[in-house]
Amino acid sequence: MSGYELAYVAVAVRDLDAAAHVFSESVGLARATMFSDAAVFGVGRSALALFDVEDPLLGGNAKPGVHHIALAATDPEGMAQKHGLLVTSTGVGLGGAKQVEIAPEATCGIRTRIIEPLNIDANAGGLVECIDHIGVASTDNRAAIETFCDTLGCPLESQQTDIEVRTAIESFTSDKYGVVYHNRPPETVGGLRVAFITVGDCELEFLQNYDPALEAGNRLGDAAGTTGGDKSAIARFVERNGPGLHHLALKTTNIDGMLDRLGAAGHRMIDSVGRPGSRRARIGFIHPQAFGGGLVVHFVERP
Repeated sequence: MSGYELAYVAVAVRDLDAAAHVFSESVGLARATMFSDAAVFGVGRSALALFDVEDPLLGGNAKPGVHHIALAATDPEGMAQKHGLLVTSTGVGLGGAKQVEIAPEATCGIRTRIIEPLNIDANAGGLVECIDHIGVASTDNRAAIETFCDTLGCPLESQQTDIEVRTAIESFTSDKYGVVYHNRPPETVGGLRVAFITVGDCELEFLQNYDPALEAGNRLGDAAGTTGGDKSAIARFVERNGPGLHHLALKTTNIDGMLDRLGAAGHRMIDSVGRPGSRRARIGFIHPQAFGGGLVVHFVERP
């Protein structure tokens, strides 16, 4: 197998017990009992690890949201040296496993750790199959491909461009000759460049602003559920935080069933039914307030 397995993705939350309850009782993930320093759930071949924002394993005083990813290697330090990745610290990580931390600038703004395999039981059935992807707010998708594909050997799954266009229609109305309509050529007003890079049984989804230098009069709208809304969210994130981990997506076998289940459990929702998404998928978002704010999670159903 080329590339590396994703050991886990770490998220920081303000209320660990409440967030863990959402993933266990509402989403239906089984919690691993072998960890005392985090709430860990096996998801496909990887895992989701929830930490309190003050957890020392996150450095303390972390912002809520997706915090870091951890790649699995039997010799973490040797793997980093092999690929020329700048190590900022070595020590003990999740579950007491040996780990190294990589400088984010070496991995395109992504907080990355390399850790010994954790041997977490895989998710056993249910509505969630695996981590579909981890969204990354990017400023340079080419650099991401060079780092994760050329250097680390991870496969490039696909690339796409999501754009929004404006179409103007002129009408000429005459009391004698009637109405004539003229369609102007569509005008591209912006969007996102997207690259999916496979890590284990999920992807890193790099989202790069298609045209960050648009004139004020041509800016996309920011309505939720539109390409313009997605672009605006990524642009705002990069402006505030720089490039880095942005959101988490879980692959489900039944998007409408999952969204209905979450809504019935009393969680605030952005979507009540699945809507079109990347790679011919149907997607739906739960509101970040369901996890205490700051964590963006959505669900994906696709072949």
